Amino acid sequence: MNRIPTRRRMGRLAAAVAGTVVTAIVLAGCGASTPDPSEDNASAEVDPNGIIEAGISYSLNGSFDPMIASGAVTVAANWHIFEGLVDLDPVTKEPYAALAADLPTKVDDTTFEIDLRKGATFQNGEPVTPEDVVYSYERVLNPDSGSLFTTYIDFINSVTAVDEDTVRITTDYPFSLINERLGIVKIVPKAVVEADPEGFGANPIGSGPYSLVSAVPEDKMVFERYDDYNGPRPALAAGMNWNLLADAAARVTAMSSGTIQAMEDVPYIDVDQLASSADVDSVQSFGLLFMMFNTDAAPFDDPRVRQAFFYALDMDKIIETGMLGNATAATSFLPEDYTNYHEASTVYTYDPDKAEELLDEAGASDLSITLLTTDTGWVKEVAPLIKESLDAIGVDVTLDIGQSAAAYAKVDSGDYTVMVAPGDPSVFGNDPDLLMNWWYGDNVWSNTRTNWADTEEYAQLRGLLDTAVQEDGSAQQETWNEAFDLISEQAVLYPLFHRKLPTAWSGQELTGFQPVPTTGLSFLDVGVAAN
Repeated sequence: MNRIPTRRRMGRLAAAVAGTVVTAIVLAGCGASTPDPSEDNASAEVDPNGIIEAGISYSLNGSFDPMIASGAVTVAANWHIFEGLVDLDPVTKEPYAALAADLPTKVDDTTFEIDLRKGATFQNGEPVTPEDVVYSYERVLNPDSGSLFTTYIDFINSVTAVDEDTVRITTDYPFSLINERLGIVKIVPKAVVEADPEGFGANPIGSGPYSLVSAVPEDKMVFERYDDYNGPRPALAAGMNWNLLADAAARVTAMSSGTIQAMEDVPYIDVDQLASSADVDSVQSFGLLFMMFNTDAAPFDDPRVRQAFFYALDMDKIIETGMLGNATAATSFLPEDYTNYHEASTVYTYDPDKAEELLDEAGASDLSITLLTTDTGWVKEVAPLIKESLDAIGVDVTLDIGQSAAAYAKVDSGDYTVMVAPGDPSVFGNDPDLLMNWWYGDNVWSNTRTNWADTEEYAQLRGLLDTAVQEDGSAQQETWNEAFDLISEQAVLYPLFHRKLPTAWSGQELTGFQPVPTTGLSFLDVGVAAN
């Protein structure tokens, strides 16, 4: 019987990937609404021999090993290949028992027992055992593992095997978000991973409904149904072909011609055209565009200057012109349709006069800055509009638009004052604690990017977040509300808007399909309609 030793509470994120992962992955946030399949579509007869053809927008790179997988494609693929004990539904983000027979049983405030699904097997035919579960948690919790997810489950004290089909999890303190976090760890076959970790990353084996047959970068990924899967989300198709179509025009053409049955990341400019031949829906996501300041660089150590930049922005024009209406101006850290949403105490409406007054109060006249941005397609569309708004209040702005890696290299060297960039940590989970800790945890963002970690306000925020995870119900929400208010007022790193993500699919060809608010597609509970 294995045991994970008690650990000190660690920093919330590995610095090496903090600037790159979320720019490539945008998953759903809590409470995000998605359309229900039509009644006819949901009840349509499914062809068990059908093959799902999908158009994927991002390039395939990196490992499929769920301990380290961080690419948009590998993460979405792993929804279908692997299971956690409890997973979050890709569409609703609600937790459900996946490899577990049921949701965890609470023994006491810090002890939970979980029965495994009887007869569950990995895609190599081997049974899933409590030993595999313990091993899966051990390797993620190991601080030397290089896992992105270690800090998101650092509330766990131990994972032990109780008997042949039960595990016990103990926590360091009462933790109210246990169901939301357990799915961060996907269960892997210990023997296979230990025998060849690198090979496992290229040829993953999980307990999910689909197994990966092949994956060729710049071409396609091929999946087949795992016939011995006995869990709650059986594959409804015989297989899937994920066509890797990074070129947006190629995806639109493939969708229009019927070569594929679903595509992610519909270009905003093509939404209306594609809607004439396919189902298209723009789903509100957590994915945001944020503005970040180097508080070591005066005058951006003054919150009045930071606030002035937000008040200066004509968000209606930025969203309507740059995003073609596919975004919602931020009124808090969370979008308005999220379960835990709270309108922040400071809401940045377009008020250039107030912006100029704040700059005058701070003695920050005649500012000249280089505004650093990434070259993400839609970001390039809005960057000139942001410059236009700031120029209008007397700030001389030079745009520096570059690839994400190069942009963050400048940030990490301290060679910047203001940055505008996209991001979405909800790839890892959807609870407010996780989402806030991505940018405001004891990590590279707070310590060296915003350089905010040594302030009194940051210490106050950390206290609020550490208190909230041990609360529940209205008390927890009230503490999170205080955190949302503090983040909005300080405006060290804060959203300009939360964007909408258009997905296209054929409701005539696919049954049960629903778009997810992410650069990804889920085909759990989706089948090919019988002719």
